[in-house]
Amino acid sequence: MQNMQNGSPVGQPAPSQAAPTTIPSAGGWLRLRRAITLMKPITWFAPAWALLCGAIASGALAWSLPALWLLLLGILMAGPVLCGLSQVINDFCDSEVDAINEPDRLIPSGQISMQDIQMIVLALLLLGSLLALTLGRTVALFVGIGLLFAILYSMKPFRAKRNGWIGNTLVAFSYEGLAWLAGHAIFAPLAWTSPSVALAVLYSFGAHGIMTVNDFKSIAGDQQMGIRSIPVMYGKQRAAWLVVFTMAAAQLGVIALLVWWGSLIAAAVISVLLMIQIIPFVRFVRDPEHNAVFFNATAIMLYVWGMLVAAIGVAGLA
Repeated sequence: MQNMQNGSPVGQPAPSQAAPTTIPSAGGWLRLRRAITLMKPITWFAPAWALLCGAIASGALAWSLPALWLLLLGILMAGPVLCGLSQVINDFCDSEVDAINEPDRLIPSGQISMQDIQMIVLALLLLGSLLALTLGRTVALFVGIGLLFAILYSMKPFRAKRNGWIGNTLVAFSYEGLAWLAGHAIFAPLAWTSPSVALAVLYSFGAHGIMTVNDFKSIAGDQQMGIRSIPVMYGKQRAAWLVVFTMAAAQLGVIALLVWWGSLIAAAVISVLLMIQIIPFVRFVRDPEHNAVFFNATAIMLYVWGMLVAAIGVAGLA
């Protein structure tokens, strides 16, 4: 729901990075470890956190075993299962670019077989669908939209990731907005006039900038493959400015709404978090490539903590 992040038809590796004809056999534990690696656990946090924030913003999350069980199922669905599924789909479709940027990854290096990829996708798709239906029709609807976004983002003939504006928007709304709304819907009816919806939209807008941070490391491969990421289209400096602008604008919008709704403490806390982000903002704009790690550990961390603060701030309004 950072990322879904181009490739040849299913089952046919591109000539430039064709997998070995014979893939060494691997034991069960090694295959499982490779499957988990392909699912990129580091990316699970974003949708899982957004779902948690949505659940809190609903105002109906209680400290009871049934409620915590539902929350656990939702986090499992949004993070490891559906985000993991999107990563597998993306890595398969991205194998041509990965062969240029990161040739040692599992698929371009031939360390994982097509049969294993198909089994992983099927297992995650079935488990994700089962969890979504267990958590309710509205949650299932958001999951369906998220899966559609994953397909549109990665697969031919759509390949929305070829355009940084469209592709990053699909990812941002999947990882933040849809996950937030699903978390709310697990515990309470979701009205489109709810403060939770407005927060989900704003934080998704800000997440568009966060998605762009991941594009700085693959500029060379993106240029060769004709992928018009934000850094490719506008250059490193202007792209970095777009990152900090979208993140700051989203948080300013959240602050303004919290003040309007009367959640002044939450608005004040997020204001402080935003002011602290000025330091990593400045460093990132000066040198986005070399400061990406620092930016992730500071500005983005403060951004996601602000999400939790905002969720708590509107919980009493539900």
